[in-house]
Amino acid sequence: MPSLTRLSLGLLSALTFAYASALGATTVTPLDSGWQFRLAPDATQAAQHPDQTSWTPAHVPGSVQTDLLTTGNIGDPFFRDNEAQLQWIGLAEWDYQLSFNVDAATLKQDHVDLVFDGVDTFADIVVNDTPLLKTGNMFRQWRIPVKKVLHAGSNTLTVHLHSPIAKLQPWLLMAPYALPGEFDSAFGDEPKGKQTSNYVRKANYQYGWDWGPRFVTMGIWQPVRLESWTDARLEDFHIAQPHVDADNAQLAAEVSLQAGKAGRAHVVVSWTAPDGGQGQTAQDVTLKAGDNTLSLPFAIARPARWWPAGYGQQNLYRFHMEVTRGSDTLASADRSTGLRSVELRRDRDQWGRGFAFVVNGVPIFAKGADLIPTDSFPERTTPEQLKQLLTSTRDANMNMLRMWGGGYYQSDAFYDLADQLGIMIWQDFMFGGAITPYDHEFLGNSRVEAEEQVRRLRNHPSIVLWCGNNEVQTGWESWPDRIDFKKSISADERQRIENGMRELFDHTLREVVKANDPDVPYWASSPSTDFDGEANVLNDGDYHYWKVWSGSEPIEHYLDITPRFQSEYGLQSFPVMATIERFATPADMAPNSPVMRAHQKFANGNGNDRLLLYIRANYGEPKDFASFVYLSQLMQAEGIELAAEHLRSARPQSMGSLYWQLNDVWPGPSWSSIDYYGRWKALQFHAKRFYAPVDVVPIRRDGHTTLHLVSDRTDAFKATLRTRVYDMAGKLLSEKSTPVGAAALSSTPVGEFSDAELLHGAKPTRSVASFDVIENGEVTAHHLLYFGVAKTLDLPKQPGLHAEWRKDEDKTVLRISAKQLARGVWIDLGKLDATLSNNAFDLLPGEHVDIAVESTSDLAALKAALKLTSLVDAVKPGATP
Repeated sequence: MPSLTRLSLGLLSALTFAYASALGATTVTPLDSGWQFRLAPDATQAAQHPDQTSWTPAHVPGSVQTDLLTTGNIGDPFFRDNEAQLQWIGLAEWDYQLSFNVDAATLKQDHVDLVFDGVDTFADIVVNDTPLLKTGNMFRQWRIPVKKVLHAGSNTLTVHLHSPIAKLQPWLLMAPYALPGEFDSAFGDEPKGKQTSNYVRKANYQYGWDWGPRFVTMGIWQPVRLESWTDARLEDFHIAQPHVDADNAQLAAEVSLQAGKAGRAHVVVSWTAPDGGQGQTAQDVTLKAGDNTLSLPFAIARPARWWPAGYGQQNLYRFHMEVTRGSDTLASADRSTGLRSVELRRDRDQWGRGFAFVVNGVPIFAKGADLIPTDSFPERTTPEQLKQLLTSTRDANMNMLRMWGGGYYQSDAFYDLADQLGIMIWQDFMFGGAITPYDHEFLGNSRVEAEEQVRRLRNHPSIVLWCGNNEVQTGWESWPDRIDFKKSISADERQRIENGMRELFDHTLREVVKANDPDVPYWASSPSTDFDGEANVLNDGDYHYWKVWSGSEPIEHYLDITPRFQSEYGLQSFPVMATIERFATPADMAPNSPVMRAHQKFANGNGNDRLLLYIRANYGEPKDFASFVYLSQLMQAEGIELAAEHLRSARPQSMGSLYWQLNDVWPGPSWSSIDYYGRWKALQFHAKRFYAPVDVVPIRRDGHTTLHLVSDRTDAFKATLRTRVYDMAGKLLSEKSTPVGAAALSSTPVGEFSDAELLHGAKPTRSVASFDVIENGEVTAHHLLYFGVAKTLDLPKQPGLHAEWRKDEDKTVLRISAKQLARGVWIDLGKLDATLSNNAFDLLPGEHVDIAVESTSDLAALKAALKLTSLVDAVKPGATP
């Protein structure tokens, strides 16, 4: 389990506040230690859990569930089927309390505010027995004037948390209808079809999803502090980018601050370029008492621009701002940002209307995945884990992540890393697919949330799109439960619901982005055509494709569709055995054991049968549970590779491939390519190859193969294409080399072959074709082609895999070789933590591959733990002809 080191959203991380005692500065007093919590004594659950009603040390930021875990009052929520036994926590009322001291100097300030950066979710805030605020949005900041209720010495802050289910359920059960939501509870705490999550601004996934558990959290999940000031309080410092090109960056420093009184002031903005060069602009201003918005236009000639990974450097400028009055500093702040232009290009063409991200004038084929939350309990994610996740993203040659709308807005640390690594972020607003209420209170609450989050995040160059929601429009239009619901209500009520969704996603959120971050495009929904018509169509906008997997269609059907931008598609797999052993016992090691079903959230636990369907259709019958796990990963990796390479080969008709999903919130089977503990599945290793800047892609249909040379390079290049055909025992049957060329940013057809032209009479079930792109004697891209699904091939029963270890200076290198064809080679080091440069690959006869191994374990331990598996080791005898 990850450590309990807390990671906040970091609402203050980019702003430097003065901590001086002078009245001209804002004084910040963190309130992050000394908290206690308890089950509310009058809670219904107190009778069953009386030991939880005493005050116990708590963590802030945190949640009730993690505090109960830390204090030893509950077991690991992820172990076996513990999830079911812990549902009572989210149905109860809880109290948090803090005693804190306030000195006389603080009370002399004109303003003293209590600030919560995030409360999850319904809470009553009380200071010294005085009720001050009721909260109702997990994603908002709450600022409360408290000077009148504080006194010198000890003060008491109490936060009474209400169960969001218990608070809303009585009202919902009395309502004339319940809006269609997402996933019904498996634990009976909500009636089927009566989901309260639609009506609360809280992370939807915590109510359970088809890849994650149901833990309805409560707590103070972000930092708390006192802010005291007299002369001024800085609210925001933003670098707007009205126009950026290679020659000039037209910018504006925008400063928002509260002034205690009117008067003259001086604003200075200075900057340091990536190369160390410096500049400065200054302006005298007149402040009014209250809110002030200041704008200082300036320009930077020949800016060092920020680029996505693979297209240039991730240049970042450092900006410093000060507001002074005489010798007093009223406010100061520091920002880092990258200068770039972003466009969502939607030109009309022969395929319909395009959907392409253009950064600094360069059309970028988006290569990546969809990002879900990093834990069921977000405060547990550490900066180190975020760094590992985003570094793994970059190392797999990805340049984009879509932050899915059913979770939460990530921390500043996350976006800082994305900025540094060149990972473009498609940022959903946090609407996960449920149909939204249309009342003014919900709309207003959502607007404030959006304004705060856009203003918090808008300085990150990695954010290239703001998107209104995930699947709300397409769900309303086409999902069976939504269609049935629309039939059950009056036409007038249906129109009110549709108008409400249109108001929120086409107007309110669009206006928020336009007002606060006009340099970045807005998109109403994913998938959609931005309300230009029906959602989820092939010839316009982005597309989610789930007929493969959810519809049980064959993997080859990925080749039947070519959308303009595919922002969701996926296949499931299990994590590696070392991860499974963290949540299960030996007795649980069967696909449909109760524990494996409890961790399989697709189709109420029946998803493992879906996995077996695809494994059997393509590979045969697994020998045992470990083989089932291995084959699930091989199936997922090869299936997603087929889809992703098809999309890349279709450039510019298609300009994006984001598979579902990158990561996990807990250990178990899912669509992820990186498991909960950060271990790469086979898919992540395959992604490193199929998302490489240059790829050679054979697309085989009905005995005919079209070969594409795909290039993300911004310059054309020439190379040699080497085509070889082997029998699987090692005999070279044919070899041919031809010159080829690739245009910049393109997919170029470089060959068409029938099976007969490649095989020259050889038996297809015993042959394999190899395509290599060679530049200056080095292989730039490599791909194998088989003449049938794996279970129809006559694979060598003993491929002769051999491992050889060596030390290369300070590096450990593992060489794997094969005497005959080895399909789906997997290197397993058991429970040892190790990072491999390559894995999950095929080896031609006589071929070897060198793998760099990074591990804290010594060479002897690595040698002892090593296990090599290939496809023939995992399938029952007789299952492959």
